[in-house]
Amino acid sequence: MTTRREPTARQLRLAVELRRLREAAGLSGRRAASLLGVNPVQLSHIESGLTGVSEERLRRLASHYVCVHTEFIDALVALAVDRTRGWWEEYRGALPTPFLDLAELEHHATFLREVQFLYIPGLLQTSGYARAVYAYRVPRLTEAELEMRVRHRMQRRVIHQGADRIPYEAVIHEAALRIMVADRAASRAQLARLVEYSEADHVTVRVIPFDLEGFGGATSAMTYVGGPLPRLDTVVRDGPQGATFIDAEPQLDAYRTLFRKVEADSLDPERSRDFIHRLSKEL
Repeated sequence: MTTRREPTARQLRLAVELRRLREAAGLSGRRAASLLGVNPVQLSHIESGLTGVSEERLRRLASHYVCVHTEFIDALVALAVDRTRGWWEEYRGALPTPFLDLAELEHHATFLREVQFLYIPGLLQTSGYARAVYAYRVPRLTEAELEMRVRHRMQRRVIHQGADRIPYEAVIHEAALRIMVADRAASRAQLARLVEYSEADHVTVRVIPFDLEGFGGATSAMTYVGGPLPRLDTVVRDGPQGATFIDAEPQLDAYRTLFRKVEADSLDPERSRDFIHRLSKEL
């Protein structure tokens, strides 16, 4: 197989899981390569996502690693043979790779959960709101760069369309609802869009109000992406240097617990919808 210059997040995830299986089996890279009938460099490339792996070789590796979790192996095979070139590919080379990786993860997700404190979640944003967010970026984007980012963000909303919409839950702090990243009219339009989304069957929107007592979870912003199995879930966190993709099982378990805590502290969906509606009337 040809060597990839820049593996996607899904390709890297397959590579990481194969390396974890080998390490759990207590095999060295050289020994595993020998069992597979390849040289150590080839195995290293597979375990770094630089080259793909066929279904036959993947199942042989799983056998050598004594992995008997059939569903997990099948899920890895699905990752290995996936050749999807989705709408996000038109942005390759034009936008930073994490933009494309996030869109790809969302496309393959079984469910999505978000917690946000300062911004409306990207999948629920209006174009006016998104434009105002990107316009504030330093260094300043050119008009063409800004519009490309807005267009990409709007296209991500495709997961809310069609017959196979996945469950989506967003927990949003009142601060994000009140901060006017654009003008008053754009803020009203954004809140109206939130109310509209909250009425969709597959969307749940919850609000954490300012007056909630005993809430110490203000650093728990996250995007939680459900995989085909819990051990293939992914957490995405934004930081000063860009998005970080988290996939280690202990960390995933911690973020599951954290989401449940934040969710339990939030208003129920009906009260949250009323809260957003009242707030929009204040603007």
